[in-house]
Amino acid sequence: MTDRTDPSHDPALDTLEAVAGYLAGVFESGDPDATAQALALVARSDGLVHLAAAAGLPRAELAAALAAGEIGLDTLLSIMKVIDLHRPEGGAPN
Repeated sequence: MTDRTDPSHDPALDTLEAVAGYLAGVFESGDPDATAQALALVARSDGLVHLAAAAGLPRAELAAALAAGEIGLDTLLSIMKVIDLHRPEGGAPN
């Protein structure tokens, strides 16, 4: 089984659900280094356009923030809402 929190893992991040599932796993791991690397990977992925649209954020600005690891709280909360709604498990656990 592949570890979805492993930053060297290069999933096919071309859909919103793939990005949401990947980031949910990384956020749940609580590993700051893995999170920073995962955000940079998402910034380069095809799925970034879907994440930006769902979060209501300009794609170029989101890509730059994720790649630099400089995300404002408002941006982070927008991303986390999208992740909760679109991760494969179908949202927040009960």
